[in-house]
Amino acid sequence: MDPSRIRNFSIIAHIDHGKSTLADRLLEKTATLTHKQMQEQVLDSMDLERERGITIKAHAVRMNYQASDGEIYQFNLIDTPGHVDFTYEVSRSLAACEGAVLVVDATQGVEAQTVSNLLLAMNNDLTIIPVLNKIDMPAAQVDSVKQQVLDLLGGDEDEIISISAKAGMGIDDVLEAVVERIPPPAGRRESPLRALIFDSLYDQYRGVICFIRVVDGTVRKGQKVCFFSTGVTYDVEEVGTLVLDRVATPELQAGEVGYLTANIKELDEAGVGDTIMDAGEQEVEPLPGYQPLKAMVFSGIYPVNPEDYEMLRDALERLKLNDAAFSYEPETSPALGFGFRCGFLGLLHMEIIQERLDREYQVEIITTIPNVRYEVVKKTGEVIEVENPSLLPPTVEIDQVREPILSVQILVPSDYIGAVMKICNDRRGLYLNTEYLDGSRAILSFELPLSEVVIDFYDRLKSSTRGYASFDYEHKEMRAGPLAKLDILINGEPLDALSAIIHRDNAQVWGRKFCLKLKELIPRQMFEVIIQGAMGNKIIAREVVRPFRKNVIAKCYGGDITRKRKLLEKQKEGKRRAKQFGKVEIPQEAFLAALKMED
Repeated sequence: MDPSRIRNFSIIAHIDHGKSTLADRLLEKTATLTHKQMQEQVLDSMDLERERGITIKAHAVRMNYQASDGEIYQFNLIDTPGHVDFTYEVSRSLAACEGAVLVVDATQGVEAQTVSNLLLAMNNDLTIIPVLNKIDMPAAQVDSVKQQVLDLLGGDEDEIISISAKAGMGIDDVLEAVVERIPPPAGRRESPLRALIFDSLYDQYRGVICFIRVVDGTVRKGQKVCFFSTGVTYDVEEVGTLVLDRVATPELQAGEVGYLTANIKELDEAGVGDTIMDAGEQEVEPLPGYQPLKAMVFSGIYPVNPEDYEMLRDALERLKLNDAAFSYEPETSPALGFGFRCGFLGLLHMEIIQERLDREYQVEIITTIPNVRYEVVKKTGEVIEVENPSLLPPTVEIDQVREPILSVQILVPSDYIGAVMKICNDRRGLYLNTEYLDGSRAILSFELPLSEVVIDFYDRLKSSTRGYASFDYEHKEMRAGPLAKLDILINGEPLDALSAIIHRDNAQVWGRKFCLKLKELIPRQMFEVIIQGAMGNKIIAREVVRPFRKNVIAKCYGGDITRKRKLLEKQKEGKRRAKQFGKVEIPQEAFLAALKMED
C-alpha cells in the first residue's frame, strides 16, 4: 500500500480507563472481526488480563478503514500495557508509531500513569489525539476533565473527542481523527533494511516470533538479516501481517507492521527494542532507545511439596519462553529446601507470574520476602551485585552498600496530601515538589528507595487515600546509604529465607515487629523456640514461644521432695534433647507476614 495511506498508532491510558474497550470498538467499526468473532477485550488473550481488566502483553492488529474521502487506509494499532511495571514495553511500542490516542476516563480524570505514558509519547515525538471516554456515565465530569486535559496538553477544546467506547458513541470521530491528524510513516523503501522489534513470543513449533515495525527498506522471505545487539545472522523463514492471527505475505515494506520468523531458538536473541538489519550492510545506524530488560524485584520461589521441584522447574522454563523480562536460577535454602531465585520487573509482574504458576501449572509454592538488587562496594574496591540478602559479604569487608532509588510521582486529591506525605516520609522519602493540576488535584514528586516501595507501599497508599491516589515511578540511580543485613534466627539457626537488607535506623523496630509476628504464627512445640533478630553479631530483638508442659509430678501426693526433683530433672533433660534434634516448621503465613508489617 502507498505509505501515505498507512497510519501506525497506539492507544495509551491509565489502568481501567477503557483502552481495550476502545480497541474492541475500532475492530468492530472497521469490520476486522465479524460479530461472531467478537468478545470483550479481544486483544487481551490471557484470562488474567480479562479478569483484572489490565493489559499485560503488547498486541498489534491491522485494520482497513474507508475514510470519508473515499480512500482506504491501513491502520496498524499497537495495543500497549498500561501498568508502570511494563513501561519499557510501552516505550518500544510507542517507538513503532507516529501517533497515539490518549484515553482519559471522564469519571476519574487525569491519573499518574496518564501523565507518565503521555510523556513517553511526547519523548517519541508522537501526535497526540486526546479522547474523553465514559461520557455517558452518571458520574462523568466532562467539563472539568476536559480542562485537566487542556492544562496537560494545551491546544483547543475542539480537538478533544468525547466518546463512550462501551456504547459505541463517537468511534467514527476517532477513526477520522487518526486519518487526518496522525502523519504517515516517513521511512524510505529504497534504503537499507531497519526494523524495530516491539514484542516477541516463543512458539514451540516455529521458535521465536518477532513482532516488528519496518522503519526503512523491505524484509522478505529468504532474506539474510542480522540482529544488532547480538550480531547473529538468520535466514528469514516467513513474514506477514497481524489481523489478530498471523497472515503470511511475500514481504513487509517501510512503514508496515507485522511479524517475522527465522528459526530463532532463544527469546533473549530477539530482545524487545532491538534493530533488525540486512546481513550484508555494515554502515546502517541502529534505531535508538534499545536497552536490555533488567529485573528490579527478586523473590525466592519454592515448592510446598519437595517432590514438585521438577514440575516447578518445567513451569518456570515455559513461562520464561514467552516472557523475556522474567529470569530465574536455582538456589537452596536450609529452611525451604530446593527452589529458585526469580527476578521480576516489579510487584505486579511478580504477582502475575505467581498467579500463572497456580492456574496454568497447578504448582503450590512458597514465596520469600521480595527484595531488590543492591550494589556492594568492598574495601578492596570491587563492586558486586547482590540480589539475595543471604549472599551479602561480612560487614568487615563492606565499604558501602548502594540501593536503587526511584523518582516517584503521586497524583492525589488535595485533601489527602498530608496522608501521602506522611507515608512517604515514613518510607525514607525525599520530598521534591508539589504541582497542582487544578484546585482539587496535585502531583507530589518524591525520591523513594525501591526497597521501601516493594513491601506494602501501594496498599497503604490506596487505603490512606480511599483509593483515589495513583502513582508512577522510574528508576533514577543507585545511591549509598547506611544499610545492613537483618537475620532472623530460630533457636540460633539463621533462617535465610527471612533475611532482609534494611536501613539501620529501622532495624530494631522492624526486627522486634517481625519477631513478635513470628511468635504468633509459629505453633508451640514440646520444647522452647527462641526467635531472635540479629545484625551481625548483635541481637536486637528476642521473643520466646513457650513449650507445652506436662505436669509430671501430679502423681506424687506426698513423700520425699527429691523424688519430685528427679522427675522434673528427667523432664528437663528430655526437653533439652528434643530441642537439639527437633525441627521447627515455619508456616507459609510467616513469609507473608513480612509483606504486612505495617498492620
